[in-house]
Amino acid sequence: MVEVSRELFEELVAEALDGIPPELGRQMRNVAVVIEDEAPHPGLLGLYHGIPLTARGDWYSGVLPDRIAIYRNEILKICETPDDVVNEVRVTVVHEVAHHFGIDDDRLRELGW
Repeated sequence: MVEVSRELFEELVAEALDGIPPELGRQMRNVAVVIEDEAPHPGLLGLYHGIPLTARGDWYSGVLPDRIAIYRNEILKICETPDDVVNEVRVTVVHEVAHHFGIDDDRLRELGW
């Protein structure tokens, strides 16, 4: 397990979000990204809670933001080096943002994520 301060971890998540192509970033709607130290289940690195953009219709208004949770301690547990942390944060953020866009796990595996 690698030790990374919460502050640095937050910066890594911010950098991963900044790395999303601008044309996709502009399409993200009503979603909050949060960092939590503990995951609700062992081994869970991130979780998307919400209604994907592809499932939203005319009825979608006045709802609380979707939520992407990134689980700090679970990511740190599986990493051996600081570079591993950078890579795993990036992969986890991209994975959860993809769910916001309606891309499921099977498709993400097909795409190499």
